[in-house]
Amino acid sequence: MAKASVVSLLSLFICIFSSVSFAYASAPAPAPSSNQQMRFEVLGHVYCDTCRVEFETSISEPIPGATVRLECRNRTDEKITYQSPEITAGDKGNYKIQVTGDYEESDCDVMLVKSPRADCNDPTEEWRKARVVLTTLDGVSGEIRFANNLGFKKKEALPECTKVLTEMGYFELQKELGNEAV
Repeated sequence: MAKASVVSLLSLFICIFSSVSFAYASAPAPAPSSNQQMRFEVLGHVYCDTCRVEFETSISEPIPGATVRLECRNRTDEKITYQSPEITAGDKGNYKIQVTGDYEESDCDVMLVKSPRADCNDPTEEWRKARVVLTTLDGVSGEIRFANNLGFKKKEALPECTKVLTEMGYFELQKELGNEAV
């Protein structure tokens, strides 16, 4: 009987100890103090919209050498609080922007600057920017931030776009909703 009590007590101790260890191990890292600067890495992708639909399809192409910029504006007075240098996308159209500082009071957007391709340099609509959160004070932890993909449009859609968009169900949706789908 005494042996069973010792085993039960030992099991209870192990259970409690592992729960406490699990709780501390999964706790988020503390926010940096006011004299320590946050560092973020914004990752994104630039593509050529070969179908001129303003979203990526299976025949969209990366744009190596495309240029983007990150800009943060204060939500109250719209003044620029941060502006990155122009960043050039790598050989697969991917880019990385290093940012130091916390921009809790700002809206930060990655925007297209220019495309090196003469056949694909029509930027998507001005309002199409990739918003990123550059603070840890809103519950988003970690240093890496992912921006939505941004694209330049070809001057004219490729002939195979009809097939690709039909396979995606785009034209069925257009027939169902009429001009609202466009």
